Amino acid sequence: MEYRRFENTVIVRMDRNEDLFAELKKVALKENIKLASISALGTFSHMNVGVYDLDQRKFVGNDFDGMFEIVSLTGTINTMDGEYYCHLHTAAGDKNGNVYGGHLSAGTVGATLEMVITVIDGTVDRVKDPDTGLNIFKF
Repeated sequence: MEYRRFENTVIVRMDRNEDLFAELKKVALKENIKLASISALGTFSHMNVGVYDLDQRKFVGNDFDGMFEIVSLTGTINTMDGEYYCHLHTAAGDKNGNVYGGHLSAGTVGATLEMVITVIDGTVDRVKDPDTGLNIFKF
């Protein structure tokens, strides 16, 4: 992984077999990013995507292995209890044009991944919502 910061924008290149979540956390901690918007494209060789089951109060995900072209990857960096936290969603397509997506719980870079992190001046923490069990923005 390599990156460059240009004022409030960080451009990141992740490489084959890197763990998206581990690399993103490295950048955020090194650059002291407390609040940001994320967008990316590239490929996954493995991903776990799913939906939040409100009745079970947990994410139910599906693992996908192979080469998947990222159609969209979006999310946020912020904090929970003052510590690093990120929330990502993605949609990615296979060689047959089938697209799978949802809440991203795991992602291994396939060939490469290009990410733009837009740093926002400020902080927004998260708190566990007792009604849904989700970690929601706390203003």
